[in-house]
Amino acid sequence: MARVVAHLGRPETPQETADRKAESSRRYRSSKTFRNLIAAMLVTIAVVIVVIAAVPRGEPIPRPEPDVPALAAELEADRGRPVLSPSLGEGWRVNQADVEGVGGTEAWTMVYVRSGESGFLRVAQGFDADEAWVGQVLDGTRSTETTEIDGITWDVYRPANPSGTGNIDYALATPAGPDYVLVYGDAAPETAALAAASVRTQIEQLREVP
Repeated sequence: MARVVAHLGRPETPQETADRKAESSRRYRSSKTFRNLIAAMLVTIAVVIVVIAAVPRGEPIPRPEPDVPALAAELEADRGRPVLSPSLGEGWRVNQADVEGVGGTEAWTMVYVRSGESGFLRVAQGFDADEAWVGQVLDGTRSTETTEIDGITWDVYRPANPSGTGNIDYALATPAGPDYVLVYGDAAPETAALAAASVRTQIEQLREVP
């Protein structure tokens, strides 16, 4: 016997029974899909939290220093002339060493920085360069004096506007055979002199190149 539906006051027809069951199934499926969606979102959030927690913290691993002597040896073989390999001593590290265009001239350039401190010093060997190249690098700054370091005479440059020369406020330059050597940056003059002294032998060798 068909059940009597209260709001109808009579038994359901077969069609009404089928419609009621279909609607009930639809609501069940809808609620189940929503619950599944919430559960999936919670699982995703949990995975993200685990991944973030698993990532190691701390300082990034520093890049290895360029091997200046090895790179200089390769350049010597390629250029057929001595190539600079300076040494600044303890506390200074090489941040970059490459042949780059400096003032329109190819130059073997090494950038030195002091660990844990500000300040930098570049040592550059301008290939087939002259004094005009130095002026281009130093934004037209002229030398006002000279200094002798280990038997080598260097022109001294003191840019009046360091902001216009990439924060360079002191430089040393000297001819070296077919090339020109430039030591420049914002490090102390004593540090520049140390770098200049460390390449004395290579400058003398360059001056013997025919």
